[in-house]
Amino acid sequence: MQQFVKRIDHIALVVEDIDKALEFWQDGLGMKPSHMEEVPGEGSLVAFLPAKESEVELVSPTSENSGVARYLKKRGPGMHHICLEVYDIEATMAHLKGKGVRLINEKPEIGTGGKKIAFIHPESTNGVLVELYELSGQELQIRIAKARELAERVLTEGQLRAAAAMDFLRNLRNGNGEKEKN
Repeated sequence: MQQFVKRIDHIALVVEDIDKALEFWQDGLGMKPSHMEEVPGEGSLVAFLPAKESEVELVSPTSENSGVARYLKKRGPGMHHICLEVYDIEATMAHLKGKGVRLINEKPEIGTGGKKIAFIHPESTNGVLVELYELSGQELQIRIAKARELAERVLTEGQLRAAAAMDFLRNLRNGNGEKEKN
């Protein structure tokens, strides 16, 4: 029989507040996040916590109408899915379809970090959402680009907040909330 699975890549946990969740994983167990990534298409923020050859991923919704937010509202915080790295995602999906397994994705998509991903519906796995993934060769470039994008956004937001704070302080100095005259 053909072997499809290389290893368990990660276990994803849905959390309401990623910073609060990190207190336990980081302070309690000493697991430091390797990075955090916003996934706008999924309306989520993901923190990646390496554990040797695998990871724990903390997933928090960034939008109230995202799939992650709906999942959290329906089931509460806890395990969301298990991710298996496969040798060939297309061959694995074809094999599963041939066995009558219900797939959520008809074709692999590009997920966080540039991986090819697809999900198996929990109806076919005794209640567990399973993610399949295969490296695509683009992971490093995509992660670097996303890290730069996040750093630029944080820097811009910081500059805007600093300018607003300076404006507020100028207004306080001038009294009565009047704007400073040039």
